[in-house]
Amino acid sequence: MATEVVTGFRRDAPSGPEVIVMIKAMNSHDADARPAVDGSHDVVVVGAGAAGLNAALLLGRARRKVVVIDAGEPRNAPAAHMHGFLSRDGLPPATLLELGRAEIARYGVRLVRGRVAEIDHGFSVRLEGGPVLGARRVLVATGLRDELPDIPGVRERWGKDVLHCPYCHGYEVGDQPLAVLGTHPGAVHQALLLRQWSDDVVFLSHTLDLTAEDRERLEGRGLRIVEGEIDHLVVERGRLRGIELAGGRVLPRTAAFLFPRMVPHDELLTRLGCAKDDSGWIAADRTGRTSVPGVWAAGNVIDPRAQVVTAAGMGSAAAFAVNADLVDEDVRHAVEQRRASAAASR
Repeated sequence: MATEVVTGFRRDAPSGPEVIVMIKAMNSHDADARPAVDGSHDVVVVGAGAAGLNAALLLGRARRKVVVIDAGEPRNAPAAHMHGFLSRDGLPPATLLELGRAEIARYGVRLVRGRVAEIDHGFSVRLEGGPVLGARRVLVATGLRDELPDIPGVRERWGKDVLHCPYCHGYEVGDQPLAVLGTHPGAVHQALLLRQWSDDVVFLSHTLDLTAEDRERLEGRGLRIVEGEIDHLVVERGRLRGIELAGGRVLPRTAAFLFPRMVPHDELLTRLGCAKDDSGWIAADRTGRTSVPGVWAAGNVIDPRAQVVTAAGMGSAAAFAVNADLVDEDVRHAVEQRRASAAASR
């Protein structure tokens, strides 16, 4: 039996606005009865993180027919809380998404659980094992994935006490003994930043070949450099307690930072022929408009530095631009029809 997740929003709950999540059962006959092409939408939004949901919210309020495709794999799922988002600081990431799904439902935006297999240039959006959605415009907000180094313990503690962004997590581990793992060239800048939050920061060179300038900057900033490859993280009672180097030396630490390799989920955009910039990321203007007419992108899929609040803003900017583009098209068609009618009546 197939299931469909339906979100709602109850305003009059005793404890305040409340998200309602319902699971609607559909038998296989109902699922198979779906049409080959599921209607014509003004916009199909691929990705239901902060960027995609905020875009859908604005477009729904603009009375556009919008559907959001949600694969259910948010990048920040391992984190217990998110920070730096005005009025939402400290909120669990999953709660933000629940609230967002409920809000878009209030404006008639459909949410479809699934993964997009292909988008053609006529904007038929085909889901894996599901319907084909027709769209006038497409907004891709599929985010990125963090590729982690193969160090035992890192993946298990990722988002807990093995962290990435000092702005997202530095305050919570302030004044603790911290480590920065030398697994990526970006780790040097990361370590220089972290010195703001703690006087006890060690830089583990691991496999990173530090330049003389790197060493001078790190030591000048008051960081201690520890040579040697990392063997594994020492975890006791579900918490990071230290980092063991090859040879057995253990450095007591309560939190560690590393710079992951960030890989955008941009396959759909690449297949559409969207141009890339010099760094290999999809090129887009300030509104998220790509080189392919009718295709926008927002969030981490085009900007690895975007935090949750930034991604939400990018979704908003894209929504304004997409709607303006649709208005231009609507007006053009209306004028053409008016001229045709006037010519026919002569």
